[in-house]
Amino acid sequence: MLRAVEKKILSFLKTPYRGFFVDIGPAVGEADKIWTISMNTDSKEEPMVLLHGLGAGVALWVMNLDSFAKDRPVYAMDVLGFGRSSRPTFSNDALICEKQFVKSVEEWRREMNINKMVLLGHSMGGFIASSYALSYPERVSHLILADPWGFPEKPADSNTTRQIPLWVRALAYALTPLNPLWALRAAGPFGQWIVQKTRPDITRKFASAVEDNTKLLPQYIHQCNAQTPSGESAFHAMMASFGWAKYPMVHRLKDLRADIPITFIYGSRSWIDSSSGEKIKAQRVDSKVDIKMVNGAGHHVYADKPDIFNRYVNEACELYKAYATNLNVRDTTESDEEINDATLQVETQQKAEHKDQNSEHALSEGQHTEEVATDLKQQ
Repeated sequence: MLRAVEKKILSFLKTPYRGFFVDIGPAVGEADKIWTISMNTDSKEEPMVLLHGLGAGVALWVMNLDSFAKDRPVYAMDVLGFGRSSRPTFSNDALICEKQFVKSVEEWRREMNINKMVLLGHSMGGFIASSYALSYPERVSHLILADPWGFPEKPADSNTTRQIPLWVRALAYALTPLNPLWALRAAGPFGQWIVQKTRPDITRKFASAVEDNTKLLPQYIHQCNAQTPSGESAFHAMMASFGWAKYPMVHRLKDLRADIPITFIYGSRSWIDSSSGEKIKAQRVDSKVDIKMVNGAGHHVYADKPDIFNRYVNEACELYKAYATNLNVRDTTESDEEINDATLQVETQQKAEHKDQNSEHALSEGQHTEEVATDLKQQ
């Protein structure tokens, strides 16, 4: 049933895609497999890899995939323990559990033979993406974090924090001993009805993408979470309470290798605390850290305002390309014309370097990566 409803949702994509299982071996369980979809894999550009949030799956990127795959290869996976991927038993220890997620992503990357990638994670996927970048910085060219979970420290007055919606606070208090989405499984065949009644906003967000087939998204979310709550239990092990991680990322991401740019994209109406992004930016004074705020968007920023979100992500990728070649460009590209201008500048710079017979001495003091130095020397 999950396969069938996922296929219906992805049928609305305009770009051809391919779905397949990637065998990552005994990453956590005895023989784990990660469900993956890929698009535009013939492109020579650096690929983008997408990690979804809690209780989600690849189909929830339906409003983003066409835009992302226009100019580059794109891979979206059902994170291990979610969606159609294997559901092994994770550790109950928060740090070990986190490392198991990281290991599953790395084993997936090795099987896919991807050398380097732009890594985009939403919510819990942003937490995993950050941990992966800390462990394997040589594999990440740019870290894009969409309303990432698990970054701030849990405040002493967390139960009275006004920024957190009442339903989130009630959920955090009542369900702390339980897996967060236990009610969907407890409801059995009525799980889809519960999603429809408790989260009508989910249906509204995706209405245009699935041509007003209002039952597809609640059915998909129900089917994603009706199975063994493997990844959900792992999330429970990593959380201090629903809104916070036991080992928050705000104190850790400052140690990420300096030459890896970070782009935060927050929803202005989200319950996620965006101040963590500002703190990390202040900590990484010698690194590229950009913070975008999407007005009117909530936690599901990629679905609330997909056009703006897609533009910010694509701009971030263009900005990284310019940053990697040490060009001075604006932090925000305002139009497609300016994006084309930035691309033209990169091409012009590459041609100039190719003609320079003394390019061995042409690297500026601001260059951050040995890979770029090697490329310029070869040219």
